Amino acid sequence: MENTISFQDIIKKSVLKMDQFASISVIDTIIGLILSGVIGLFIYYIYKRSFRGVVYSHTFNITLVAMTMLTCLIIMTISTNIVLSLGMVGALSIVRFRTAIKDPLDIVFMFWAISVGIATGAGVYPVSVLGSLVVAATILLLAKKQLKDMAYLLIINYHEEANDNVKYQLNKLKCALKSKTVNKDMVEMIVEVKLKGDNTTFVNELSVIDGVKNVSLVSYNGDYAP
Repeated sequence: MENTISFQDIIKKSVLKMDQFASISVIDTIIGLILSGVIGLFIYYIYKRSFRGVVYSHTFNITLVAMTMLTCLIIMTISTNIVLSLGMVGALSIVRFRTAIKDPLDIVFMFWAISVGIATGAGVYPVSVLGSLVVAATILLLAKKQLKDMAYLLIINYHEEANDNVKYQLNKLKCALKSKTVNKDMVEMIVEVKLKGDNTTFVNELSVIDGVKNVSLVSYNGDYAP
């Protein structure tokens, strides 16, 4: 009987401890929010600097800053009480986000913002600062390397008699055929062209060929639907 009572007392004391809230000083809260906001702005700058998509989303970039600070707030809140942390996990598990992420690199920035918020909210400031510097350097290095060999889509509409001249000009380029559509005597050809720098004189050379109706060069991020 004594063993049973003592075991129940242990359970009761454990539950009471779980209901207690640990105190977080105002200074720690302010430091966490300021640091998460500063690193969030740093992520904002890196995203804008390294963006290579078609349409830049300023709203998404602002979301990264807010996400960093909000995650920090959540971590600081749930770290005060284990029961509250379990309830928060259950509440967040039912949240469903329906916004489609078009660029895979955007997912990296989202995880970066969340990771910084978690580390800052947990008080592990060196991890959030040093980790952000390493991630930023890696992204900028890879983005700069990508600029040396950018991919574009070259769309050419021409008459059938200009086929040989068009192929002659394309053989001078580093390109790969994506699609070719023939409609009576008209041909539409879409090729992927990789350029170094911003030399696009070949567009003018193609446009002056007899039988070429129009030539278009558009940015290409790797997503293509034939």
